[in-house]
Amino acid sequence: MRALLVLIGLAAIVLIVLMSLGMVSIGGGSLPRVSVQSGTAPKVDVGTIDVGTVNKTVAVPKIEVTKADNAATAQ
Repeated sequence: MRALLVLIGLAAIVLIVLMSLGMVSIGGGSLPRVSVQSGTAPKVDVGTIDVGTVNKTVAVPKIEVTKADNAATAQ
């Protein structure tokens, strides 16, 4: 663990020396210039969609619930 910290410290010292000598520069760049021109959006042919409702009768299963006998469950 100490060896790793020593290596990181030496790397930091070397980086500082190189920056002071001008061999390494951080943040010396600039962003590219971009020009934007006005225009029109492309024409797109969009179809039509019809949405509606339909009344239908749906068969639903019938469920019956009955209570169990106390005498049958006591066995």
